[in-house]
Parts: sequence; structure tokens; C-alpha cells
Amino acid sequence: MSVNRVILVGNVGSDPSMRYIDGKPVANVSLATNEPAVTRSDGTVIPERVEWHTLVMWGRNAELAEQYINKGTKLYVEGRLRTRTWQDQAAIKHRVTEVWVDSVDIILRGNK
Repeated sequence: MSVNRVILVGNVGSDPSMRYIDGKPVANVSLATNEPAVTRSDGTVIPERVEWHTLVMWGRNAELAEQYINKGTKLYVEGRLRTRTWQDQAAIKHRVTEVWVDSVDIILRGNK
């Protein structure tokens, strides 16, 4: 048995890019997650670490992304990893790992 499950909570880095494949909407969204800076007991500071993830949303999730998700939106995402490869015009092979989103929730910020 194996499990391919990803849960992310982070902030959207740019507005979704939309396209249609065989008439089906697809949205790509960049999502930033971070690990806060830490100061060790010996005074060594480990800086904040930011990871960028490419989210791929299909169908209704893509339509919702187009309508409601913008740069800075905080998201809770569940999905699975997919890796794809391609070769560009210069015959250079590329490889990318993406999160194919199964469900997404917008985290609303409270008023202060």
C-alpha cells in the first residue's frame, strides 16, 4: 500500500493563470508555505525558509480559483503530487512536481 497525499496551508503568490484543455478549465496557482526563523540556544539564527508550490486545479476548483483567489489569499489545500517531464525546443529536458488539488478552502482573515 502507498499514500500520495499533500496538505498545505499558505499564501497565494500571484493571481491564478487559467487555460482550457479539451474545454475543461485548468488553473495554475503558486502557493508559498514557510517555516519561521529560529534562534538556537547558542545564539545561531536559522532564517525563515519559504517553499513555493505549483497548484493545479481542474473543473469546479479551477472556476472557483478564477473567481475568488487572488495574490495574497490564504488557502488550505489537499491534493496529491504529480511529476511531469517535457523537452523544450532546445532539446533540454525539464521536470516539475506539482500538487494536483482535490479540495481547496479559502481561509478568511478576521477583522481586527
